[in-house]
Amino acid sequence: MEASFKRTNIHGGAKFEDVAGYARIAIADPFVFVSGTTAVTPEGTVYGEGDAYEQAKYIFDKLVKLLADNGISTEEVVKVNIWTTDVTKNMDITKAYSEYFKEYRPACSWIGVAALNRPSQLVEIEMQAIKGAKIVVE
Repeated sequence: MEASFKRTNIHGGAKFEDVAGYARIAIADPFVFVSGTTAVTPEGTVYGEGDAYEQAKYIFDKLVKLLADNGISTEEVVKVNIWTTDVTKNMDITKAYSEYFKEYRPACSWIGVAALNRPSQLVEIEMQAIKGAKIVVE
């Protein structure tokens, strides 16, 4: 028997999504995949240039809202990947991350990279969620 999942693509508003041909969020119910996201504003500028906390906070605000608008809570996020071009800023990024996920504790990786798409981008974040995933404390 072949598995079948309903697939829904969610547009996040970035012009590059159409140029490159990707979805900000792809849902293959119950699995949710959030594309790597940087702190680019709708106008195309980088929000919080030089400030890893502000960039991470902007990204988390954007993604958590987009997930919530599509019926997915932060509790359902099971994996977060965070890339940074400056690992000395990991505590700033962690501060922003903790504002959303400290209680739910998804699996998380902090990864240092040489560069992102633009020199002023310090942080890129992607997530994975499972609809209906609730924390059970044993």
